[in-house]
Amino acid sequence: MANRAAPALLLREGDREELSRLTRSSSVRAGLAQRARIVLLAADGMSNTAIAQLVGVSRPTVIGWRDRYQAGGIGGLQDEQRPGRPRSIDHAAIVAATLMPPPKKLGVTHWSTRLLGKHLGVSDATVAKAWRDYGIQPWRAESFRFSTDPELFAKVVDVVGLYLAPPQNAIVLSVDEKSQIQALERSAPVLPLQPGLAERRSHDYIRHGTSTLFAALEVATGKVTAAVKPRHRHQEFLGFLKQVARAYPEGELHLVMDNYAAHKHAEVKRWLAANPRIICHFTPTHASWMNLVEVWFSMIERQAIHRGSFTSVKELNAKIRAFINGWNNRCHPFVWTKTADQVLRKANRQNTSNARH
Repeated sequence: MANRAAPALLLREGDREELSRLTRSSSVRAGLAQRARIVLLAADGMSNTAIAQLVGVSRPTVIGWRDRYQAGGIGGLQDEQRPGRPRSIDHAAIVAATLMPPPKKLGVTHWSTRLLGKHLGVSDATVAKAWRDYGIQPWRAESFRFSTDPELFAKVVDVVGLYLAPPQNAIVLSVDEKSQIQALERSAPVLPLQPGLAERRSHDYIRHGTSTLFAALEVATGKVTAAVKPRHRHQEFLGFLKQVARAYPEGELHLVMDNYAAHKHAEVKRWLAANPRIICHFTPTHASWMNLVEVWFSMIERQAIHRGSFTSVKELNAKIRAFINGWNNRCHPFVWTKTADQVLRKANRQNTSNARH
């Protein structure tokens, strides 16, 4: 005698919309989306056998999820806690082993999930879960460097003092150069952004030359005085200082700069001596990050240069000037938040790096 088709499953009020959403969502687990589809097909009157063939499961599975929905609604489709003993693998022990260097016989610098799993006799998935739980990422590495400047304390106090409490009626400018900006022309046209697709550009390119951007960032307003030049020497830097002096013809100018040789060239020193209203303040060695114009350089790199395609240095320079003009129309102050004591507490550590060059 043939089995009769099961009656259509009766859905609770409002559940059809939620079940439909679960079947379309890309963020829910595949198992939950499959169960929602089974329930919807059952509600449409499809037989258990037909649902099983369509979804790719067994007929008892279809019957089981029908019963679970009837008993508990959509909540009944969720995974239940599995019976059995609680996890006995000690994640802390896995992390402790991760922090130890691998045996020399392995010839590797750090653990992978598979190597450590084999070493400890557990699965690589278990190792991966322990790393996620404890925030361990052995494949990542970062670099650091401590300043060895003998005048570290004085320079930090000086520069931070300018940022937090500038002299009255004086202008503080953060000055630096971004050199070797490459005019790269992509070998194929850039494919624009589209729904579901990021902007795409070819990996290969034609290099048309380089340019150097000189910039002076007014800390109080964010306004930038800038120039693009073909080379990066003291002659170009001195010419830029004269441009800055013309842009700010009155009052004291306090310039924050790094220790690049062009900034301390004899000709530059002579010109500064003849213009005493311009006062230079130098960041500590290996601490150019204290120069706020570096933040602005990162912005122009990300927003105007990195994704560009330029057929010549002239076109690159035009793009840089366009960004500067647009920036000065929307500029905002750059606010330094750390005190000198906070900076020095991090900088005053045991020397682990002392590059002698």
